[in-house]
Amino acid sequence: MNMEKVNSMDFGEFVDVFGNVIERCPLIAAAVWSQRPFFDLEDLEKHFFAFIDALPQSGQEGILRCHPDLAGREQQRGTLTAESQREQSSAGLTSLSAEERQQLEKLNAQYRARFGFPFVLAARLSDRAAVPRELERRLHCQPAQELRTALGEVKKIGHLRLVDLLGADSSRL
Repeated sequence: MNMEKVNSMDFGEFVDVFGNVIERCPLIAAAVWSQRPFFDLEDLEKHFFAFIDALPQSGQEGILRCHPDLAGREQQRGTLTAESQREQSSAGLTSLSAEERQQLEKLNAQYRARFGFPFVLAARLSDRAAVPRELERRLHCQPAQELRTALGEVKKIGHLRLVDLLGADSSRL
């Protein structure tokens, strides 16, 4: 899809196409639509990320709370968004052993209890062995630092999803 097509989309089509660039946050796509025209992928991405950056901390935490636990209940119930399902699958998180799943459930619960939002990681850039290690490492971060890290992961995910939609080069991470 080229930028001419993106810029010509009406509001509804834009939100339908870009509404899950930021997990379960179509409101962001709705706000970004009004910023048209976009020059390129980087410009479109800039508008998505500027919206996130402009939110108060409570709004940023709300965006994080829209993300599912990695290998969590939503995956087991089959209720992940299509994007999250593909991302978790590519990291091997859909084929964990019972022991691996239990370990992640325990770590996810500890993380959520400590920070008040789920652990967010760009799963496509990781693998099943690295996810629990990174979760354990980040459990020891200070809350302000972890908020920044988690939002950085949201942006990585958003970048990859925009690349998927626009068919662009994903090397810039």
